[in-house]
Amino acid sequence: MSTALVVLAAGKGTRMNSDLPKVLHPIAQASMLEHALVAGRALDPERIIVVAGHGAEAVRAAVAEIDESAEVVLQTEQLGTAHAVDQARDALKDFSGDVVVLYGDTPFVSADTLERMVAARANADLVVLGFHAADPARYGRLVMQGDSLERIVEFKDASEDERAIGFCNSGLMACDASLMFDLLAKIGNENASGEYYLTDLVELARAEGRAVTAVACDEAETLGVNSRLDLAAADAVFQTKARQELMELGVTLMAPETVYLAFDTVIGRDTVIEPNVVFGPGVTVESGAVIRAFSHLEGCHVSRGSKVGPFARLRPGAELAEDTHIGNFVEIKNAEIAEGAKVNHLSYIGDASIGAGSNIGAGTITCNYDGVMKHRTTIGARSFIGSNTLLVAPVTLGDETMTGSGTVVTKDVEAGALAIARPRQDTKPGYARKLMDMLRAKKARLTKGSE
Repeated sequence: MSTALVVLAAGKGTRMNSDLPKVLHPIAQASMLEHALVAGRALDPERIIVVAGHGAEAVRAAVAEIDESAEVVLQTEQLGTAHAVDQARDALKDFSGDVVVLYGDTPFVSADTLERMVAARANADLVVLGFHAADPARYGRLVMQGDSLERIVEFKDASEDERAIGFCNSGLMACDASLMFDLLAKIGNENASGEYYLTDLVELARAEGRAVTAVACDEAETLGVNSRLDLAAADAVFQTKARQELMELGVTLMAPETVYLAFDTVIGRDTVIEPNVVFGPGVTVESGAVIRAFSHLEGCHVSRGSKVGPFARLRPGAELAEDTHIGNFVEIKNAEIAEGAKVNHLSYIGDASIGAGSNIGAGTITCNYDGVMKHRTTIGARSFIGSNTLLVAPVTLGDETMTGSGTVVTKDVEAGALAIARPRQDTKPGYARKLMDMLRAKKARLTKGSE
């Protein structure tokens, strides 16, 4: 059976107090909308329809980056959840299969839960996702009769017995596309808010003698985000779960609560992560590496046995081969560091290739940018770059080359050669004392004159 996702992403999110559409606010370095779409991909959907409204152009641009195959339709007026889903009617007019309705501000619904919803369609015409709430509060209640969902009752309309029910409505649904759009056409807005509610599908389906059921998931999966406080709470939920999963997979987190992970962080077992490490998007760390304290990694690959930090920054395009060492206050950007190479202190290596076994001295800088274009530095294997060397790209140094400390390299250096480019030292005996005496005397005159 084919599946189509309809992702509701039209809300303004007034309580976020933001110019950014609510669904684009990030959790673990990815927008809530991306979290929802990634989960939905587990169903291998034939079609993905995102319903946008507030900030539609920003949502459209974000969707294009996440999944080029997804389509965006507009809900120009926000008239309720049923009205939002109905905006996908034209886009899905030729579609035959199941429609699964997701919410862009409910980012944690798992792929397993969505698969169970679709599987439940084998025995029901309409499937609703519910959860057992620790505190049902003002959630809508799912009134069940065995496996049959009898109705959804909003809190304000519920009796005391119904309010005692702990099985609550998440809002997510799965239904045959043709049936769903037939039922949507029958939903009215005769209610206090004047809106068209998706929950009315249950009553309409049962009135037609259709089978309706509910699938349960963990309450944490249904966490919705409506404010900055909710956003922080959601991020905390993600981080706690992600840290636990890493430790269960054999990763050592020395101070788990201080390590910040991105939605796609991959770390191999027997890796040690010291305190206060931040992982941005696109990071893979292989087994047996060590990431020392206060390091920041983004868009990079760290191979087996490598050591990074403390206080190191790996930027996008940093590729570390096995057993490399990147030390304190070193920044690597768009550069390959070959096996066994070391960049241990206070250096910037950008747009470069460093050969196997090479040692980059403290204070080395690849001068890669001329104000308009980026240029590349290539250093061969087993080379020794002296401290405070400036490598003015584009420049190539062959295997087993060496530079003297303080050298400015502006020309290629052949294999095995030593490059030295610095002014000759001129020492003037006794001049330091004379100069300091002169400066102290000048300061004393200025001080006396101001009194």
